[in-house]
This record gives sequence, structure tokens and C-alpha cells, in this order.
Amino acid sequence: MSADSTSAAPVLLVLAGPAGSGKTTLCERMVAEVSGFSRIITSTTREPRPGEVNGRDYHFFTAEEFDERLAADAFLEWAWVHRKNRYGTLASSVLDPLAAGQSLIINVDVQGVGNFQRAAAGNPLLARHMATVYIDLPIEELRVRLSGRGEAEAEIEGRMITAEKEQQERDNFDHVITSTSKEADFSALLEIWRTIASRVAAAE
Repeated sequence: MSADSTSAAPVLLVLAGPAGSGKTTLCERMVAEVSGFSRIITSTTREPRPGEVNGRDYHFFTAEEFDERLAADAFLEWAWVHRKNRYGTLASSVLDPLAAGQSLIINVDVQGVGNFQRAAAGNPLLARHMATVYIDLPIEELRVRLSGRGEAEAEIEGRMITAEKEQQERDNFDHVITSTSKEADFSALLEIWRTIASRVAAAE
């Protein structure tokens, strides 16, 4: 990347979008190709999958450990997923790196973005450094992408219903990227990052 990638002010990019929109790939590319970016490690009560490492892929907690952190108000946001496991983002995983000058990126669902926005309303550090980005995708293109991933038809239909509901929330995001190609989407995200970094730098 250009030299300004190492000197840009720290930002927090919170991405959301339907399954198949490419948001995970965008997060991975920002970490891999832009100096100073790290992925936020989120927490979960589900069991680790083969090859997953605690502290690298997720912070894996038992239900009791998760409850303890909830009671201590340690999470910026959390939610039940499929009514089976809980996922959340520890405040320390976000606020400490941001305060130290680290840029961060995270991929959450629309509900999680709303929780981040509510947290930012009461936290000046978050409010100053955070930007939310919705990765939009025409519904029919979404169906094509999901079908290309080999998912079962019932699973695809469920994801389509969720995507249609989530699209109704896109106007609540700071930025919207209408997905066209991997390269175009990444270029759009880089422009958003540079805009937010400039805004943060000007405010400091």
C-alpha cells in the first residue's frame, strides 16, 4: 500500500452485509494489505472447530465465563445466534488497541452494528474513530453467489429472507458499498478508510 497506510490516524471499520457479499474477504484484505490494521477477535460460547485457536480465531468462553463478563459489563455488544450460542465483542478488544493507535476492522451482523452505534453514543473514543459500512448486493446477484457456494436451497432461502430484512437498515450506516467486483469493492473500502482517517487526524 501507499506510505500513508503507516501514518494514518487509527480507525475502526465495522462492516455488515448479507452472506455472500464479500465482507469477510474485505476484512482479510485490509489486514493483509494495509499496514497498521488488525482484525478484532470476538468471543463466543460455541465449541472450537478443528484447527481453531483460542485468542486467534475467537475468545472461546464457557456459558459461565460469558455470563461473568456480561455481569461485569465487559462487552460492547453481544447476541444470541440461532438461539444456540452467544457471540460478543469485548470492550477491551476494541478500546485498548484504538487508544494505542491501532486501526481495527470487524465483520458483524446488522444487529451488532446497531449495538456498536449505541456504544459509540456514550463513548467519545468510539464515536471519533468508528465508521459503519454496509456491503450491499442486489438480491438476485446474492442468490447467484450463494448458489455458487453450493449451499442447500433451504439455507439459501433463509439467507435471502435475512438479507432482505437487513437491506432495510442500510440507510442507518455511515457508508454503503454496492458490491460489483472484489477489486472495486476493496477500492471503495480503501477510499472510505482514507476519508475516516483524515477526519480523525483533523480532529486530534
